[in-house]
Amino acid sequence: MGFDLIIKNATLPDGTTGIDIACADGLIAAVERDIKAEAGEVINAEGQLVSPPFIDPHFHMDATLSLGTPRMNVSGTLLEGIELWGELKPVQSVEDIIERALRYCDLAVSMGIGAIRSHVDVCDDELKGVEALLEVRKQVSSYLDLQLVAFPQDGVFRDPTAKENLIRSLDMGVDIVGGIPHFERTMQDGAESVKFLCELAAERGLMVDMHCDESDDPLSRHIETLAYETKRLGLEGRVAGSHLTSMHSMDNYYVSKLIPLMAEAELHAIPNPLINIMLQGRHDTYPKRRGQTRVPELKAAGINIGFGSDCVMDPWYSLGKADMLDVAHMGLHVGQLSSRADMAWCFDAVTENSAEIMGLDGYGLQKGCKANMVLLQANDPIEAIRLRPNRLAVIRGGKTISQTSPQRSELFLKYRPNEINPADYAPRP
Repeated sequence: MGFDLIIKNATLPDGTTGIDIACADGLIAAVERDIKAEAGEVINAEGQLVSPPFIDPHFHMDATLSLGTPRMNVSGTLLEGIELWGELKPVQSVEDIIERALRYCDLAVSMGIGAIRSHVDVCDDELKGVEALLEVRKQVSSYLDLQLVAFPQDGVFRDPTAKENLIRSLDMGVDIVGGIPHFERTMQDGAESVKFLCELAAERGLMVDMHCDESDDPLSRHIETLAYETKRLGLEGRVAGSHLTSMHSMDNYYVSKLIPLMAEAELHAIPNPLINIMLQGRHDTYPKRRGQTRVPELKAAGINIGFGSDCVMDPWYSLGKADMLDVAHMGLHVGQLSSRADMAWCFDAVTENSAEIMGLDGYGLQKGCKANMVLLQANDPIEAIRLRPNRLAVIRGGKTISQTSPQRSELFLKYRPNEINPADYAPRP
């Protein structure tokens, strides 16, 4: 039997070594040792890690790579970022958004990302971002899964036309209902927005992904409302709360009630470590709050958690390179996820967990799954997070679509005046 592609001598994320992965007709046809068959392409993994693709469950593709247009975010705060985004929207064109988004998609694929969930701002009566990203979704469909969230950045009730625009965007083909309850004028309006948006999603059979409690306010309560509406409307497993940074500041007694409610509603949680640690705690002097939500506690309660990247070179964040291992690395540190099991789990948070949030079919490295995977210059998931290594090969549908040369360093010691004596480094008696 012949295959389209065989990866030889791979290490899997669960630690299994010496595995061959054979691909045919866009699917994984075999995962076993020492496959003896012909193939159109053979890749020797040399014992290095093969992973399913990285998944980014929270991004803003309509703003990406716009850094410096029309100006820089001088304070670096969330609110100035929102203000700056409001200045950019009127001056950018559909073509601008498409060009930036396609450049980003190419970068993301080269970094091993196979799927992205992007929020798209609908507080624009022309819906330029929606039009642009629907076109981008079509153009990248052969090599990247792109989900779109109808996101009323200025508040679905606060903005005078956001409600109408959000419904228009869903009618145009946007996949998911979004919201931002903490940005409505009052706490009550925020709660009402959650109710309205969840009812809209239930009526249309859609998923929900809501920017929820993205502040340092310990009294923000919108994730509680989201859990309630999810349970009331039978949306369990279809709803995600993104950011949830207020939970970092909430009273422990209240959180002891809140987390079981979230678990009961089968909510997904999407922290965005790079952006949360950058934007939160800006009103603090010292001690300064970290801002990332309570990842260890949510994890212990059985809540599915996927790390998102949120932003790359845009009004809110001037760094980033589409590297989900950077995201996992930051999430590990900020969450103090220092056990070996927790560190390995951080790899799951940018792969399997996020694929579950997005509801991706055929994801994984088992026989019958889609033949999408990444060969990394690392031996295991923890080493991958530590090194953020090169993606030696990115495979989609059983075909290599991106390659990066191995990173190698050569140390020349001839310029040193003295040779290194190992005895000099022996432990002292």
